Amino acid sequence: MIIAQTIFENVDDLTATFSVGDVAISLALSALLTMVVAYVYRATHHGVSYSQSYVQTLVLLGILVSLIMLVVGSNIARAFTLVGALSIVRFRNAVKETRDVGFIFFAMAIGMATGTRFYLLAAIATVVISLMVLMMDRFNMFSLDVTSQVVKVQLPPDTDPAVLEPAFLAHTTKVELISAESMRGGALTELLYTVRLKRGSAPTALLNELQARTSGQKVTLLTGYDRTDL
Repeated sequence: MIIAQTIFENVDDLTATFSVGDVAISLALSALLTMVVAYVYRATHHGVSYSQSYVQTLVLLGILVSLIMLVVGSNIARAFTLVGALSIVRFRNAVKETRDVGFIFFAMAIGMATGTRFYLLAAIATVVISLMVLMMDRFNMFSLDVTSQVVKVQLPPDTDPAVLEPAFLAHTTKVELISAESMRGGALTELLYTVRLKRGSAPTALLNELQARTSGQKVTLLTGYDRTDL
């Protein structure tokens, strides 16, 4: 008992550097504000690969960053120790949309603000940035009023790709060859184009006309590829 008492007396407990109230307010406010961020993300997400796990991670990330900031405080040595520890973490999942990265930094910023006890700053920033995201989504700001397509055409090796030009001239305003690839041991040539349809021209019309010029080979058309996250 004497030895144990001596050990505990010599332990330097740093918990007293912040109160229980500080911890409770920081973590609770971080959770509340990052939940607002999560709902804004869900309301403005338009892709086909919505991930509930990602949205829950945003909330968890904000709380964890807030906790880390409480631990670090103003101690530079402790901050470098945490940076070294976190540098060994490797994330294997690719982020599918660039806006997802923005929401990750959004949640981290809230956690940093609440963890350093800038509560008013965290609240105001959450409201202002969330309103900005909702406004950009509501008014479809910075959108390009042009629908792009990717066209994949397979041709027999003895067929000149020039046979496709009349179909492109009739239905598109812009055509760009991205790649050409030999397939099935040279039995087919696969051509990949990006195109922009003329106003009033249906994608199915282009698809049908290309199909008629490929000797029955496969033609694939992906519409609006630049607005999905497939």
